[in-house]
Amino acid sequence: MSKPRLEGKVALITGAASGIGEEAARLFAENGAFVVAVDIQDELGNEIAASIGAERITYRHCDVRDEKQVEETVSYTLEKYGSLDILFSNAGVMGPLTTILELDIDGLDSTMATNVRGVAATIKHAARAMVGRNIRGSIICTTSVASSIGGSGPHAYTTSKHALVGLVRSACSELGAYGIRVNCISPFGIATPLSCKAYNLQPGEVEANCCAAANLKGITLKAKHVAEAALFLASDESAYISGHNMAVDGGFTVVNNSPAVV
Repeated sequence: MSKPRLEGKVALITGAASGIGEEAARLFAENGAFVVAVDIQDELGNEIAASIGAERITYRHCDVRDEKQVEETVSYTLEKYGSLDILFSNAGVMGPLTTILELDIDGLDSTMATNVRGVAATIKHAARAMVGRNIRGSIICTTSVASSIGGSGPHAYTTSKHALVGLVRSACSELGAYGIRVNCISPFGIATPLSCKAYNLQPGEVEANCCAAANLKGITLKAKHVAEAALFLASDESAYISGHNMAVDGGFTVVNNSPAVV
């Protein structure tokens, strides 16, 4: 029987109460990690932790927009498990769905606060813990196809995800000296609670829309597919991968999605 891919490692996952974060929490735990799952959806977070088991996962409330809460959550993780090997900074919001002509600037600020500032805070404090304890850790962030191309998401969301790729690359350039890897994952559209709520659609409707626009046919992208990519980046199988924006998009961002001209 093969050894669990994250055996004995400690992982902190933000946005872990639903969607990609929930799938990652379950998958990391299944693969031997001790998980600190954080979110602001306490009821859901506690239900997920209970379903996985206290011997493998702990839920903790943390709003990533508040740096103090982030710092305290990292400290809690170190106190409870004695280490922090993996950060999966996954918490994010969709932001306003308006046109650029009607852009809600307060909504833009709020989106950047979660999707960029919040991620920066998690990287800062997780990296401090890793450097301080000489841990050659793995930091992973969730971006989107909207981090590579325009027109695939709302303006504030697209802006934040482009910025996040820059943050990952910049952090990679510094943290490599400590043996810490920093990567991100860019998924195509998924029917997560976040996207369903933002667009006021049922999961089946979101999936139908995504499948119609997708490049790769015959498969529907699920949150678990993204969690599996995160598992790879968290594991020693990706030991020399850093600064990479891993597309889990079926080729969407590398093909011409305009109608063919014959």
